[in-house]
Amino acid sequence: METIPSKILLLEDDPNLGFVLQEFLQHKGYHVTLREDGELGLKTYNEASFDICIVDIMMPKMDGLTFTKQVRKTDTNTPIIFLTAKSMKEDKIEAFKLGGDDYITKPFSMEELELRVEAVLRRSKGTSGQPEEKKVFQLGTYEFDYPSQRLAHNGESTNLTTKEAELLKLLALNKNRVLEREIALKLIWGNDNYFTGRSMDVFITKLRKYLKEDPSVEIVNVHGTGYKLMTGE
Repeated sequence: METIPSKILLLEDDPNLGFVLQEFLQHKGYHVTLREDGELGLKTYNEASFDICIVDIMMPKMDGLTFTKQVRKTDTNTPIIFLTAKSMKEDKIEAFKLGGDDYITKPFSMEELELRVEAVLRRSKGTSGQPEEKKVFQLGTYEFDYPSQRLAHNGESTNLTTKEAELLKLLALNKNRVLEREIALKLIWGNDNYFTGRSMDVFITKLRKYLKEDPSVEIVNVHGTGYKLMTGE
């Protein structure tokens, strides 16, 4: 059965960059509608339905933050990824406060954008044109409910952060198999540089702490490759 392409609303005021992004994403199988200012982007958004919006913060007529504020008045579900400049720390914080799902800093690689789009769509729909993934996992005596980001054990539950839940889900989907470090970093953090690698190590330590009540459940290091979630099965 043929899958329906995910529909992207792309707001980018630089016509050259907008064209390149549109061509790339369409080549990857998405249906992309490009608009060059926020006002026209909002009009287009109100006239059609989209699976995800990619929004440049700095745009004429209506900036990306104002666009998002208008969208979130009636729609809290459609994911929004922001395109930002390096110096715009305050805007990134404001973007998340308004309900943004991710951001990518210019300049960026096309591959990084594709990975971020895939990851956000996976979180929002459980799929990106692929069969629906498993949502609840039994890990030894633990039950991990991915949509609610909750890890339950003996009647008590731990609420996980989004990245903790994303990482545990990847480990659970690869249970008793090696999860390659590079793949996890690119899917969750968007790149595999030194700093994101150190960040993932911190999250692995936290997950080990959450899972310590069942000795049969263990996250082991696979030297030079990645991690393996062992459950004794």
